[in-house]
Amino acid sequence: MGARTDLVTDPAVRADLLLARRGTSFWARELSRVPDAGLDEPSGLPGWSRRALVAHVGYNARAIGRLVEWATTGVETPMYASPQARNEEIEIGATLPPHALRHLSEHAAISLDVQWRDAPPTAWSAPVRTAQGRTVPLSATPWMRIREVWLHAVDLRTGATLAQLPGELADRLLADVVATWDRKGVGAGLALVDTDSGARYATAGPLTREVAAPRTALLGWATGRADLPGEEPAPAWL
Repeated sequence: MGARTDLVTDPAVRADLLLARRGTSFWARELSRVPDAGLDEPSGLPGWSRRALVAHVGYNARAIGRLVEWATTGVETPMYASPQARNEEIEIGATLPPHALRHLSEHAAISLDVQWRDAPPTAWSAPVRTAQGRTVPLSATPWMRIREVWLHAVDLRTGATLAQLPGELADRLLADVVATWDRKGVGAGLALVDTDSGARYATAGPLTREVAAPRTALLGWATGRADLPGEEPAPAWL
């Protein structure tokens, strides 16, 4: 029997699955650089230890897997029972022994990848609901995972930087940040300008503020991971 491959035929979804898998490898590589004792140290996210971050990324894979189950079976399976349940899950997961925490990260990612691989083409247009309450097709879930693994790999503080993200991913993240601000009704009239490429990302409304910087610096500021001299913090993203 030959190797099993993705059943989805949409080239855009296939491309996102590839990017999610590359991001998973990037995350796994950076996590492997954290010694067990280093899991107790702070991550790059304020108030989050590396332990909590690893638990979050692991449980995020399981949560997205529930959306795949929802789309493939038609039985509603939310990502989390509630925001409180999500937070409690991370808190408990962060107390796991190092080997169990690493096992969670690795095997949750493998399980999600298998679910994606086996999802039939018809499932990818099925509506599911994100933890933020948005209804999206299953085809949006690889992008949800892409954001998690690539950015949180940098948040592990092992030396990885936003400059290591693929250029097309950085561009999509900037566009995603601005689109999210629009949905949340924040940052009206704000435009981001990537001085490396000249690309411009603007929220709705008359222009009131323009933030221009090289792509990596702009992405760090927009996602709340870096400051820009002379600029106030960016509106909250996720």
